[in-house]
Amino acid sequence: QVQLVESGGGLVQPGGSLRLSCAAPAIIFSGSNMGWYRQAPGKQRELVAVIAVGGSTNYADGVKGRFTISRDNAKNTVYLQMNSLRPEDTAVYYCNEYTPRWAKFAYWGQGTQVTVSS
Repeated sequence: QVQLVESGGGLVQPGGSLRLSCAAPAIIFSGSNMGWYRQAPGKQRELVAVIAVGGSTNYADGVKGRFTISRDNAKNTVYLQMNSLRPEDTAVYYCNEYTPRWAKFAYWGQGTQVTVSS
């Protein structure tokens, strides 16, 4: 069974930091670009950050300079370091493979809740 397991979320005050982790099965992780996504209440899931197999990265405009995506290929794990968190970052965060057709993926993990509030 394919499993994506996200962890590291929680409640944090504005300006705080969190580090998310995602353990992915090799069948998804190996040789794949990986992405972090998020879905806020009442909104569609959106792409937050992408890391290529070779390590190059891209970020959504709203998180540039605050979030950093990284990967550990030996552990099949992708990370998202989130700094200077804002209330609008509140969402359930998911990881998955990244392709241009990501919005049509049928399988997602359970996600990890990030709540930014004072």
